[in-house]
Amino acid sequence: QVQLVESGGGLVQPGGSLRLSCAASGSIFSIYAMGWYRQAPGKQREVVASISSGGIINHADSVKGRFAISRDNAKNTVYLEMNNLKPEDTAVYYCRADWLSAYWGQGTQVTVSS
Repeated sequence: QVQLVESGGGLVQPGGSLRLSCAASGSIFSIYAMGWYRQAPGKQREVVASISSGGIINHADSVKGRFAISRDNAKNTVYLEMNNLKPEDTAVYYCRADWLSAYWGQGTQVTVSS
């Protein structure tokens, strides 16, 4: 079992940047596929980006060219670099780990507003 703690959210103006971090503990981090999801008020949770244990990366079309997922297995951490943020990126962002089962963090709020 793995425990996940997200950080790095906050309030940012349109066009600004944030970097989210998700620190994992309790298991062998490198075996997990990791993902970032988000949920806006009144909407379903959606995948933003994912990175496999082997480093294969996918980004949702809505964030391609603006967001970048990465992982540092030595630090048991996955990151989401977010640039050129838009108001529609406002949501609670969740980290997810997958290996046999899915594990979720508690989420971190990202608000994009002027």
